[in-house]
Amino acid sequence: MEKDLSNYRKTYQKDALLEENTPENPIELFRDWFLIADNDNNVLEANAMNVATLGLDGYPKNRVVLLKKFTWEGFIFYTNYNSEKGKAILANPKICLSFFWPSLERQIIIKGDAEKLAKNLSDGYFESRPDGSKLGAWASNQSEVVPSRELLDKQLQEYENKFKGKEIPRPNYWGGFITKPKSIEFWQGRPNRMHDRIRYTLDNDYNWIKERLAP
Repeated sequence: MEKDLSNYRKTYQKDALLEENTPENPIELFRDWFLIADNDNNVLEANAMNVATLGLDGYPKNRVVLLKKFTWEGFIFYTNYNSEKGKAILANPKICLSFFWPSLERQIIIKGDAEKLAKNLSDGYFESRPDGSKLGAWASNQSEVVPSRELLDKQLQEYENKFKGKEIPRPNYWGGFITKPKSIEFWQGRPNRMHDRIRYTLDNDYNWIKERLAP
């Protein structure tokens, strides 16, 4: 099977990213861009982001998860700590997050160090989840090989019965990671592939250094 994609072309011309229009702190620019994406009807999930890790097998792996909160300190998402993703992060906390909003012709690439979120914060978020999502955290041994869909449905039913009429607690193997950024790159598509790329890098004194990168 073969398909030639060499003739696929798109012209990027919706906006520009210039140094004089960018703040000194990249979290401010992230906030502004995220709000624009969140209010764009063509962006279905503004908080969908790619998480890249180095696996225990030595291979990098990307997957899409949902950003659940961002603060001046970092970017928060939740997962099963025993999953392939969780184990990879605990073994090597240097990860990369990226957002791509095609309708805005924008990307954001964040490199940083991930660490477990405080237990009380993971508890608070877990309590806010629908019961079905809470039960799913109990029923699924995330990333483990399973013999059938029927087994997954059976395990879910077992936990539905176990917690029927009761508060569903957070499993101790499930919780949040916060990624504390070391660099944040903002990419804005421009004509003739001369895209705008502005990168912020955190120095040893915790100051953000802003630089333009060639496209």
